[in-house]
Amino acid sequence: MSLLIRGGLVVTMNDAFEVLDGDVSIQDGRIAAIASNIPDRHDRVIDAGGGYVLPGFIQTHVHLCQTLFRGFADDLPLMDWLRRRVWPMEAAHTPASLTAATRLAATELLGSGTTSVLTMETVHDTDAVFEAVARSGLRATIGKCMMDFDAQAPARLQETMHASIDESLAIRARWDGAARGRVRAAFAPRFAVSCSRDLLEAVASLSHEHRALVHTHASESRDEIAIVKNISGGMTNIEYLNDVHLASPRLCAAHCVWVDDREQRLLAEHDVKVLHCPGSNLKLGSGVAPVPEMRARGITVSLGADGAACNNRLDMFEEMRLAAVLQAMRQRPGVLPARDVLWMATRAGARTLGLDHDIGSIEVGKRADVIVVDRDRPHLAPGPDPYSTLVYAARGSDVRFTIVDGELLVDDFAPVRVDRAQVVAEARAAARDLAARAGVV
Repeated sequence: MSLLIRGGLVVTMNDAFEVLDGDVSIQDGRIAAIASNIPDRHDRVIDAGGGYVLPGFIQTHVHLCQTLFRGFADDLPLMDWLRRRVWPMEAAHTPASLTAATRLAATELLGSGTTSVLTMETVHDTDAVFEAVARSGLRATIGKCMMDFDAQAPARLQETMHASIDESLAIRARWDGAARGRVRAAFAPRFAVSCSRDLLEAVASLSHEHRALVHTHASESRDEIAIVKNISGGMTNIEYLNDVHLASPRLCAAHCVWVDDREQRLLAEHDVKVLHCPGSNLKLGSGVAPVPEMRARGITVSLGADGAACNNRLDMFEEMRLAAVLQAMRQRPGVLPARDVLWMATRAGARTLGLDHDIGSIEVGKRADVIVVDRDRPHLAPGPDPYSTLVYAARGSDVRFTIVDGELLVDDFAPVRVDRAQVVAEARAAARDLAARAGVV
C-alpha cells in the first residue's frame, strides 16, 4: 500500500535537523518524497492535522519476555530482583506465555511510537518470541539469553556453554533476516556474572565471524561490579569485556551507570554502543549514568525502557524526559538538551543497530518507520519548539499513527493487526498462570 501523510510538521532528524511543514509520501515500504504539497494519488491518505511527523523511536534495550512480570518484581535492588523474581519467572515461561508477553509488549511499544527494538529474551523457547514479533509488524533484533555460570539461577536457566552457543546459532540460522529483513538475530550473553569466560570469548569470536551484534548488560549496579571484580581477578566490567575480546563496534552494553574515565576511554576506543535506561536505573536504585561525559567522548548512547519488570512502562517519551531531567539535576540544565535526547531516541538507536543507512530519520530512500503525534492536546500547547514539546511534554498516548516498513500498524490510536482488549485479557490470564508456576506471590 502506498501512503501519503498530509499536512504534518515533519521533524526529519536528518543531519541538518530540518523541520518542515508538509507531506510525506511512502511507496513500497520506503520514503519516496517529502514536500510542502504532494498531489500524487496514493492508496491511503493520512491526515496528520498539523501533528508531528517523525521517525519511529528505536529502543535498544528491552526484554519482551518480562512484560508479564509487570507489578510482580517491584521495590527490590538488582541482584535480589533477578534472583527472587525475574529468574524464577523466566524459568517458568512456556511458549504460550512468551507469546502472550511478546504480543502485549509489541502492542504497547507500537501504540506509544516505538518501531524498532533490540531485545534480550530468556534462555529457552526463543522461537516463540521471534514468531510473535514477526506477526506483530515490529522491527526487532532479538537475542536468546545466554547463561552458563551462575549456580544461583534456576535449573532451567542453567545451560552448558556448547548448548548455549549451538542454540543461538540455530536461532540465527532460522530467523536472521526473516520478515523481509525486519527481524534479525543477535548474540545475548546476559552479563559477566552469569557467563563463563569461555562463553564470552566464544561469543566474541562468533560476533566477529558473523558480523553480528552482541547484546549484554554492564556496570548496572555496584553489587554487580563487585561480583565481576571477584570473578575476573580485579577487573571492572568494561575492562573484563575488553579482556575477553568483546569490546567492538558490535557490542551493545546496557546501562553503563558506573563507568570511570578508563572505562569510558575503552568504550570510545572500541566504538562500543551504550544503551541508557534511565527509568529502570531509577526504579532499581542503580544510579544515573554519566551520559553527557560519554557523548562528549564520541560514544554512541541510545535509549531503552528495559523490561516492564523493572520499569513498568515501555514508553520512550518517558525515557526521553527522564534522560534529560536527570542530567539537569546531576550537572546543570541544558547539559543534555531536548534535541540531543530525540537524536538518542532515533539516530543513535539506528547507529547502534547498524541500520543508520535505513532508519532513524525521515529522508528519501530510507525505510518508512514513521509516527504521527497528535498536537491537539492541552498538555502540548502552545508548543513553540518541537524538540522541547516532544521530549518534555508529550506522552505515548499522544501517538496517533505508527508505520513500520510502510505498513500502517496503529491507525488513529487503534492497533491494526491485533485486538487490544484480547491481547490484554490473554496477557492477564497468562501472567496469573506464570506467577503460580514460578511460586511468585
